[in-house]
Amino acid sequence: MRLLPAPSAQSLRLLFLFIFVMGVAPSPALTAGCPDRCVCDDQLVVQCAGQELTLFPNDLPLATRQLIISNNRIGELPALQLNYLSDLVYLDVSNNTLMEISESTFGNLRKLAYLDLSFNTLTQIEDRTFGPLSSLVMLRLTDNPGLSEIHPDAFSENMALQVLDVSRNNLTTLNISSLIALPSLRSMGLSGNPWRCDCETEDLCLWVQIEGFKFQDEGQTVCQGPPELSGQRLAEVGMQLRADCHQGLGYWDYLFFIAIGFVIFSAGTVSAWVMGVLMVLYERYNKRKGEDMDISYGNWVRTITQHPSHQGEQVIHRSRQTLPLLCLPPLSLLSTSNSLAQSIHMRAVCV
Repeated sequence: MRLLPAPSAQSLRLLFLFIFVMGVAPSPALTAGCPDRCVCDDQLVVQCAGQELTLFPNDLPLATRQLIISNNRIGELPALQLNYLSDLVYLDVSNNTLMEISESTFGNLRKLAYLDLSFNTLTQIEDRTFGPLSSLVMLRLTDNPGLSEIHPDAFSENMALQVLDVSRNNLTTLNISSLIALPSLRSMGLSGNPWRCDCETEDLCLWVQIEGFKFQDEGQTVCQGPPELSGQRLAEVGMQLRADCHQGLGYWDYLFFIAIGFVIFSAGTVSAWVMGVLMVLYERYNKRKGEDMDISYGNWVRTITQHPSHQGEQVIHRSRQTLPLLCLPPLSLLSTSNSLAQSIHMRAVCV
């Protein structure tokens, strides 16, 4: 039997080197090229800040954990490219020109814990915008001068959210129905907004007074309107709004209810009078109709007694159009006027 030649030492070294490289080399997703004008390190951090980018960077490593694209001119976050980064936990998009974000923007970023959208041009936050971000812990939405509306359910699904900052925007009111239900929320920034302290913000003003909850810059969280409350802290006007928005009935309120009661009573009286008049007219109409029927019946009887017996059937035929059908005995029995009168008294309604 012929034996194969033993491998040389150099061949063995090359084989071992190949196995070692294949064993420790990362997957293609990890070794994807770094985008232009960005810096990538071995900790899966991609740094693209301050590069005057106008578009979201391409060719990002799919295993990126931190992405910093702040201080650029990026106007849109493409959902398709961003959602490829399913391992992303830190995203800083501050100081750009973002105008709109939606639920689809963050559809696949379930591991994202930190999101910074401050210093952009956002105008509103829609329903469930951050719904897919089930691991979100900190959200910064500060310094968006046009941001005037946040949907009540924008944060309703972010159960892990601990810090929310909406300072220095253009908010005049904020529905806190979903915020008070977040079990992990511990800190919130509200300062620098033109809050209008009226009945719509009553719950917000009372919420600020809760002990054990940290409001950032509480001293600068003040009312801008109405004029009598301008400059006062939200925490100071909560109880006053509660009293003003839930006060008891006054003199004018009672007067209003009396007027409403009088109008209802008058309308009922007039309606009853009209119904009474209509019923009287209806009864008179029925009575007159009955008298006309009696007169017609008397005329019919006189006609029968005055005509010969062989013409009785014709008279009855003509009378059916105006009188009820009557059943009479055979004409042969109507030989005399007395028998005719007796038969008429025996009339019955015919079907």
